[in-house]
Amino acid sequence: MFDNLSEKLGGILDRLTGRGSLSEADVDAAMREVRRALLEADVSLDVVRSFTDRVREQAVGATVVKSVTPGQMVVKIVHDELVAMLGSDGQTIDLNAVPPVAIMMVGLQGSGKTTTTAKLARRLTQRDKRKVLMASLDIYRPAAMEQLAVLGRDLDIPTLPIVAGQKPTQIAKRALEAGKLGGYDVVLLDTAGRTTLDEEMMTEAAEIKATANPHEVLLVADSLTGQDAVNLARSFDQRVGLTGIVLTRVDGDGRGGAALSMRAVTGKPIKLIGTGEKTDALEDFHPSRIAGRILGMGDVVSLVEKAAANIDAEKAARTAERMRKGQFDLSDMREQLLQMANMGGISGLMGMMPGIAKMKNQIANAGIDDRILKRQVALIDSMTRQERKHPDILKASRKKRIAAGAGGKVEDLNKLLKMHRNMADMMKAMGSGKRGPMAGIAQAMGFGGGTPSPEQMKALTEKMPGGAGPGGMPALPKDLPAGLRQGLPNLPGLTGLSGKPNLPGLGGFPGLGKKK
Repeated sequence: MFDNLSEKLGGILDRLTGRGSLSEADVDAAMREVRRALLEADVSLDVVRSFTDRVREQAVGATVVKSVTPGQMVVKIVHDELVAMLGSDGQTIDLNAVPPVAIMMVGLQGSGKTTTTAKLARRLTQRDKRKVLMASLDIYRPAAMEQLAVLGRDLDIPTLPIVAGQKPTQIAKRALEAGKLGGYDVVLLDTAGRTTLDEEMMTEAAEIKATANPHEVLLVADSLTGQDAVNLARSFDQRVGLTGIVLTRVDGDGRGGAALSMRAVTGKPIKLIGTGEKTDALEDFHPSRIAGRILGMGDVVSLVEKAAANIDAEKAARTAERMRKGQFDLSDMREQLLQMANMGGISGLMGMMPGIAKMKNQIANAGIDDRILKRQVALIDSMTRQERKHPDILKASRKKRIAAGAGGKVEDLNKLLKMHRNMADMMKAMGSGKRGPMAGIAQAMGFGGGTPSPEQMKALTEKMPGGAGPGGMPALPKDLPAGLRQGLPNLPGLTGLSGKPNLPGLGGFPGLGKKK
């Protein structure tokens, strides 16, 4: 969503960091471009004005002029102000109330309320281990109640039985009673929306709030609506009173202005973001991480969290041990490719890696996408067990059979085998723990030598493209497993973090030579 803004801001700030000293005129010229970039990204004019004024005020101050690297100091100021604009602290759903805690979802029709309700229910059930009841209060949209019931069945989460003829306030009352009687921790109330803001919808939402007295009132807003989303949030807050915002379709091609404006204009925190169609595509909103992504600094902490959530620790440990001994066959490679797909695929992972934003066009031209992973897994699936274990036995006739079985070409298979050889050699080098640039990465990723110290991790992240953001290595979240506290885990699929990222299945990026 932030791709265009990221590209423009990155270009402006790169020009500043390339200079040895900065004059007031340099800062003014850069701020004009920043202002234009934010306005083009659909950020509210008032928000843009106050943002550029605050950045300029600090950027022409003594701290920047006396700094050894004034350009980087300006980048840090822009980063900090972006974080302040998005809300300094990330806030999560508050469940500190007498159960059942009522959470009311409001918003326009088509913004994704019902799907977001199901996503939130799944998240509360699986991650927070809460007993959740979902209730649809939408008596107007055809099959709205059935849609929530079907989602509930798919996720194995109870929904309130449908009773024809009841009004939304009666359904809300019945849902809370059912929540008390059934011993539920949370009751999610999915209210009706309209295609546009109207008095009838607002009155109904206010009545439901008065009846249910919800602990949280979440506005579900479509990030593709741009400026209009800000007016929507303001109207709902005045009439119903919001406690937070959920932004949907963040994976779309919206310009990002809604996210940057809503917090600043309404003062209400963005608590969650919807990053896809599937029911697991709901994430906490972390202002500092989003700011890092916008400025092309990557999001290493989210990458670590994703790895922790999706990687089977025992399987990863077994694979790491095999790699250390130099026993990396095609079955191991298949495991890594599948784990990459589970963590969000190539595009999802590369969006979090520092420095990738600047290579976006080259990556697009090279034709790198998630279909590569599927094709490579299909080729490995087309092999016999012996062929996976001993790729050296693959001669012309076997290659033809495998390629035909996977619906691919022999050239694709040859690329895969070359990639596997490169990865196997790399694993061997990392496992042996020899001196040289690979030794630090090997230790960081758990290949012998124990877990690196925070100082070693800091030194390693500074070598990464783009560094780890202006403030050094970002703080890891408190709820991470102990094994991940000191640095990056064995990230399958992220086998090299020095220089260009070396994702398995990519073996460096085809067509990405040195800049001329």
